[in-house]
Amino acid sequence: MTDPMGIQTSRHTILRRIMALPAEPVGPVIQLGIDDFSFKRGRMFGTLLVNMQTHRVVDVLADRKVETSAAWMASHPEIELVSRDRGGDYASAAATGTPQAVQCADRFHMLKNLGEALEGCLARHLAAKRQKQTQETVDAHSPIQHAPRSVRRSPQVDRLQQAYRAERQACYEQVMALRKLGMSQATIAERVGIGHSTVSRWLAASTLPETVRGPYVSRLDPYLPYLFQRWESGCHNMTALFHELVARGYKGSYESVRDHLVRQLPGGKKNASKGAKLSPAPLSSRQATFLFLSQPEKLETEEQETVRQLRQSQPEADLAYDLVQQFAQMLRTRRGEQLDTWLEKVRASQIRELQSFVLGIERDKAAVVAGLTLPQNNGLVEGKVNKLKLIKRMGYGRAGFALLRQRVLHAL
Repeated sequence: MTDPMGIQTSRHTILRRIMALPAEPVGPVIQLGIDDFSFKRGRMFGTLLVNMQTHRVVDVLADRKVETSAAWMASHPEIELVSRDRGGDYASAAATGTPQAVQCADRFHMLKNLGEALEGCLARHLAAKRQKQTQETVDAHSPIQHAPRSVRRSPQVDRLQQAYRAERQACYEQVMALRKLGMSQATIAERVGIGHSTVSRWLAASTLPETVRGPYVSRLDPYLPYLFQRWESGCHNMTALFHELVARGYKGSYESVRDHLVRQLPGGKKNASKGAKLSPAPLSSRQATFLFLSQPEKLETEEQETVRQLRQSQPEADLAYDLVQQFAQMLRTRRGEQLDTWLEKVRASQIRELQSFVLGIERDKAAVVAGLTLPQNNGLVEGKVNKLKLIKRMGYGRAGFALLRQRVLHAL
């Protein structure tokens, strides 16, 4: 980095100069934004503190413990507002360190929490709908079940079957006799020459379990519902379907899968000449949640039609759409005074996923009302976190917290 600039120095000198930079005075912080970031995803976290009025990072903390954040806030009694996410750690820290400050919950996280609850509700309805469609497909394309045919066996086969049963009976009697002598199951299995599980099963039964050979069952039969479902979801690559079945335990051949698809499924080679129209891939719960939370006027015509069909599919889905749209509109227009009325509607709706969301709102109601009313938002802090991540990655994992903090505090 220094060579192209003509600077004759070492990296140690540069690092020493960076570490020697004096920290700028924090000054009074009236509105504080706080959020966490990860040193190692899911394992180690730090805390970023931002002055919401000057848009400047005022400090970086080495962890996100309640005590650490509360101590920093307590050293700034002038704080009047704390903007934070929905997490409980920073709520407790603000209540302890700056009890006089108003806590403002982030609107993005509120909408995200609502989306998670809505996704659970829609997943339940879409799963039931998909199961019904899959069963209809299986019923429509399953081969005709014929009555089992009687099997004619030769006298030689009958004699072999009788000899096999006599051998099993002798083994069974030997197992029971050895058990009466007090031998363990492992010793009996080794002495008789059969598996330990067979010994256990025989000892649990009062008589010798009979082996009954049922009608022929194809290796592919247990996987047919999954095969039909994948085909209906839009996967028409036979090789890919075969590999998926193998991953699920299928031991048969690719030809068996291909032949069954050609014979039975719509859109297969046998039916391709008929111009059968394939059904579109079903909507996922996450896609449906995005459509439900979006502003209706900003959706494409096809998306609006999809929303209409989803609302008509179940009365509960229609009610959920109305409720989430009301909350989203309240959030966008910052009309927190309507929150109590909305909460009552959700309680009366009996939609359990949304009622779980309401319980979370009740535990943090004052901060939620502030977030739905005041203009402050944690988007500014999220942007600073993104910049911190860029600086952290420029260190290629070799920089410690002290250097990271210096670079963040003195970044342009």
